Amino acid sequence: MFSAKDIMSTQVITFTPDTEIVAAARVLLEKRINGAPVVEGDRLVGILSQTDLVAQQKTLTMPTLFTLLDGFIPLRSYEKLDEDMRKISAMTVGEAMTVKPVTVRPDTTITDIAQIMVEKKIHTLPVVEDDRLVGVIGKEDVLRTLLDSGGR
Repeated sequence: MFSAKDIMSTQVITFTPDTEIVAAARVLLEKRINGAPVVEGDRLVGILSQTDLVAQQKTLTMPTLFTLLDGFIPLRSYEKLDEDMRKISAMTVGEAMTVKPVTVRPDTTITDIAQIMVEKKIHTLPVVEDDRLVGVIGKEDVLRTLLDSGGR
């Protein structure tokens, strides 16, 4: 049976807690990934997901990061727009990330990984050994492995 070490990606896009939130959002969108681990050195300190970014949007008035990226700017005070843009660009990954994310070990089975992803509604799982980030598993990795093994 496959385990995390068999399907994880070891070339991992990561952020640090002091990464600007706008830069992190651009990376997630450009790389078409749902989330990325947040590290200090090689130690996992959190995870930043698109869900975390959407949650941050609720604390700001419109327009925010996502409405601006979509090209929609309602007719509101330009002063308010400027204030919101300053708030967004001043935010860091450390302020938006999920701390103490759900993780798996390299020997966690693919069955357990799939169950965790479904039950916890998680799309990106960091693989950790001795508190060190050693890889990441996305839902696509699990699906690809299940499809490949079913075709044999």
